[in-house]
Amino acid sequence: MVILTIFRHWIIFPIMGQRSLRARMWWLSCLFTAALWTIVSAQLRYSITEEVTEGTIVGNVAKDLGLDKSALKDRKYRIVSGAAESLFHVDQKDGNLYVSRKIDREEVCEKSSTCLINLKTVLENPLEVHYVGVEVQDINDNAPIFPELETTLEISESALPGVRIPLKAARDLDSGSFSIQQYKLSANEYFRLEIKDKGDDGKIPTLIVLKSLDRELEKRHYLVLTAIDGGKPPQSGQAKINVNILDINDNAPVFTNGDLSVMIKENVPTGTTVVQINATDLDEGANGEVVYSFSNSVNQRLLNLFDINPTTGEIIVKGQINYEDKNKFELEIEAFDKGVPPLATQKNVIIKIVDVNDNAPEIEVTSFSSSIPEDSRPGTTVALISVNDRDSGLNGKVTCTIEGDVPFTLSPSLQDKMYSLVTKSALDRETQSQYVLSIAATDHGQPSLKSEKNILIVISDVNDNSPEFVLTPYSFYITEGNEAGAQLFSVQANDKDEGENAHISYHIYRDGSAENKVTSFLNINTENGQITAMKSFDFETLKSFQFQVVASDSGTPSLSSNVTVHVFILDQNDNAPVILYPVSSNGSAEGVEEIPRNVNAGHLVTKVRTYDADIGYNGWLLFSLQQVTDHSLFGLDRYTGQIRTLRSLTETDEAEHKLVILVKDNGNVSLSATATVLVKVVEPREAFAASDVKSSTKDSEDTNVTFYLMITLASVSALFIISIIVLIAMQCSKSSTDYTSKYLQDTNYDGTLCHSIQYRSGDKRYMLVGPRMSVGSTIVPGSQANTLVLPDRRRPSEEDTNYDGTLCHSIQYRSGDKRFMLVGPRMSVGSTIGAEGRAHTLAHPDRSRTSEEVRFRMAVED
Repeated sequence: MVILTIFRHWIIFPIMGQRSLRARMWWLSCLFTAALWTIVSAQLRYSITEEVTEGTIVGNVAKDLGLDKSALKDRKYRIVSGAAESLFHVDQKDGNLYVSRKIDREEVCEKSSTCLINLKTVLENPLEVHYVGVEVQDINDNAPIFPELETTLEISESALPGVRIPLKAARDLDSGSFSIQQYKLSANEYFRLEIKDKGDDGKIPTLIVLKSLDRELEKRHYLVLTAIDGGKPPQSGQAKINVNILDINDNAPVFTNGDLSVMIKENVPTGTTVVQINATDLDEGANGEVVYSFSNSVNQRLLNLFDINPTTGEIIVKGQINYEDKNKFELEIEAFDKGVPPLATQKNVIIKIVDVNDNAPEIEVTSFSSSIPEDSRPGTTVALISVNDRDSGLNGKVTCTIEGDVPFTLSPSLQDKMYSLVTKSALDRETQSQYVLSIAATDHGQPSLKSEKNILIVISDVNDNSPEFVLTPYSFYITEGNEAGAQLFSVQANDKDEGENAHISYHIYRDGSAENKVTSFLNINTENGQITAMKSFDFETLKSFQFQVVASDSGTPSLSSNVTVHVFILDQNDNAPVILYPVSSNGSAEGVEEIPRNVNAGHLVTKVRTYDADIGYNGWLLFSLQQVTDHSLFGLDRYTGQIRTLRSLTETDEAEHKLVILVKDNGNVSLSATATVLVKVVEPREAFAASDVKSSTKDSEDTNVTFYLMITLASVSALFIISIIVLIAMQCSKSSTDYTSKYLQDTNYDGTLCHSIQYRSGDKRYMLVGPRMSVGSTIVPGSQANTLVLPDRRRPSEEDTNYDGTLCHSIQYRSGDKRFMLVGPRMSVGSTIGAEGRAHTLAHPDRSRTSEEVRFRMAVED
């Protein structure tokens, strides 16, 4: 609507001409005032709905105010009304009023029935102020909202019909006809809704009880309250209302069944549940909580046998129930709730007792022998056993057995329920020294009862086990040069017996034989088996030996066993190298060698020959020049000991050179020896003359050797004839059979004696006669036999009377396909053996061989 006051005055002005002058003057002043106001200000009013889009035209202000559109921009036409300026703006080009942003009536005009926004517009040159009013009309853009989407109410089941419960009202931001107009309650039979209008506060809903409530039928009601506004179409909001019905004690406990009858066995353990009574109460909380107890009619004797759990209703065995005392009990049970006042219900329970096999068999042992010897025969009685059961019938019938696999059994006797405990197999204390027998007696009840009794039987020892050595045989390694009297090693034997039967004593077996001769230097501790040597052993003399140790127990009769002990002597570096060449006449290691001056480089001057009795690294010798007059002239081979010239001799070389050779072994602590060689350089003619002298001397020595061999051959021939006569005499004697079997065991032997062996042992000389031995024949140490003793021609014959006849060595050898044995005193290494005028020497045995048969190689020197 546009109101133009100036036009109104112009219309009524002619009328005013008919009045008085005074009235005319008053109207003229009014017209002048109205005209002046029209120039200064004017007012417009527009109407729009909320939520219109941005840029919506409200109206053409310039047109409605009669303003020149072309001057709006020059006069800076604008809105200056503060907060409303953000909602609207004027376009200076066309004079239209536009919406700047979406307008929410509930935001701009909260809780107002009319929403009018006043805008102040201004033009300059001249200044003009125009007021524009814009009314924002409401639309139904908000639905009703409840403060709580879900509400819980509690009402006692004793509440009477007509009880009123106020509810919280919903809220709608819209106004007028678009606000909340009505409430609706979901359909139900217990509640209805009443609406009360409170003017500005709106409509308030109230919940009213229609009929009596019963919690046991329905303890909770679910309602839906709906608020509806007046829009077209209307909008609505809902809230859930949960109504909980509070309980009162209006129901007594009820048992699930009537009178109850149960059966239990006698002697059930204390705490056993007989039966569980169950009662229910429809109430809740304390009103529905059921407590169980025995009624006052139950006597004290039953209260001592049974108890009841007040919470669960379980009837529990409290005392010992015996069928023989009473076989039936009747209990009155009471169930009550905890309401105020409490409500109670009673029920009878009948308990019947069932007889069971409640007496176990009893075992009694009489005439018991706690210890029996291990050599007891099967069937030996150890004890008498009786059993008894106080039950009757099958419950009193008993079977008695021995549990486990043991060498004992139960033998029933003629008397009922009596048994004999006897052995059923041989006993061995060493396998098991005692037995814990479990005697079981079982009746035939259902279920059966079983009693057990343990009997300890000790097996006494008899001496039925010989001592047993821990190792068999023993092998010990000792180093040579051991301290006399010090412990070498020990042996140990065990005896499975006990007591005196297991007490072991040790001793060394000595039979006096030559092979067992070394045992005379050994001693053994009879208690612990420690063995000591009374002398120090020398590897170069004795490399190994063996003997037997006997272990005997102290039983009656005593039992014993023996073991072979092998002793191996280990070499030590206890022998220094020995210079064999050069050796002077006085025994010192010195020698003189002559070489011609015209020899070339590499000429062999001489060779230092040495010997070390040790073996291995201890006997491995190395040569070195310790002193030499001219190092450039002579050289020494480190391993062979050969001295050779390194270059040819010159006229300026000295005529005599001294070489000192150091020989040492490779032991941990090496031993050494030195030899001195004087090398004389001679002219070639002198060297040839010296060679002739040596040749003549050698021829003379060979002549002497031939003479001595002829004498030896004659002697051997004479001894050969004598030996034939002696053998014939021995065959004729009664005792000759044993000796003949030792010497002539080969049936193909024709009796021809065509060879003899002479050797020395100490200060005596012996001759062994037999078939001829070829060079390289095998000689084996063998058994004992007789030996011909020849007096030493170099000594009076009466000195031979000291020979005691002990035969402690023999030599076996083969010639072709025959084997012969020559017996005599033990020959030491290096003993001289003569055969038909030829001197034979026993070489050192091969140390690398450990077999019983030791082969000797005979070196023949012509």
